[in-house]
Amino acid sequence: MSRFIKHSHEVPALNMASMPDLIFTVLFFFMIVTHMRSVPLKVVYQVPAGTELTKLTKKSSTTYIYIGKPLGQKDAKTSIQLNDKIAPAEQVTPYVVAERKRMLPEDARNMTVDIKADRHADMGTITDVKQALRQGQAYRIHYSAVSR
Repeated sequence: MSRFIKHSHEVPALNMASMPDLIFTVLFFFMIVTHMRSVPLKVVYQVPAGTELTKLTKKSSTTYIYIGKPLGQKDAKTSIQLNDKIAPAEQVTPYVVAERKRMLPEDARNMTVDIKADRHADMGTITDVKQALRQGQAYRIHYSAVSR
């Protein structure tokens, strides 16, 4: 009589030793490939200096407006940049309303407009922007500056 030997056919355990290496490789790949959205500047501005400065706390609820001379034009008048285009002061109100609609409801309630203006910018242009912001019900205005 012959004897039959039963062999157990188990699935071998999965080797997890290289899993952290794989995870970090994929992480570094996405960190290198991903680009943060940045607005190409079309105006030149030199930020004024100040002494009593505070940092913005929540940047997701912040909209930026750049005020300065257009790039490459020395004798041009002060221009306003909204996102990546030069616009007149009349387009600031629709821009602010559209930016508020784009935000989450929580961020829209705390919407802050950061004005990055050149230290030699025409004050009339800044006043026009502030009036347009009032019409768009954007009452939180932050002026960018560097510390002295």
